[in-house]
Amino acid sequence: MLSIEDFMLPCLNKKLFGVECMGCGMQRSVLLIFKGEFTEAFFMYPAIYSLILLLGLIVLNTFKNFRYASKIITILAILNGLIIIGNFVFKTFINH
Repeated sequence: MLSIEDFMLPCLNKKLFGVECMGCGMQRSVLLIFKGEFTEAFFMYPAIYSLILLLGLIVLNTFKNFRYASKIITILAILNGLIIIGNFVFKTFINH
C-alpha cells in the first residue's frame, strides 16, 4: 500500500553534496502536523508554524486588505528568514 511518504521529494542538495539545505525537513514537518505530532513537527523544522502563519496572512490579505498587513507580512518574512537561517547554521555547523 502506498503512503504519502512514498511521494515526498528528496533533497537534491543533500543527495548531491551531502549537506542539508535550508528547506530540509519542511515536507516531513508538514506530514507530522497532519499526523497530529505538533511538537515533533516543530523540532523537525522550527519555522513551520511561522511559515503557516505568514502564508495564511498572505492568502487572507489577498481577499481582504488589512490596515497593517504589509508591515506584519514584512516582519513575519524577516522572522522566518532568521529562523530558517539560524536553524540551518545550527544543524550544519553547531550540531555535528
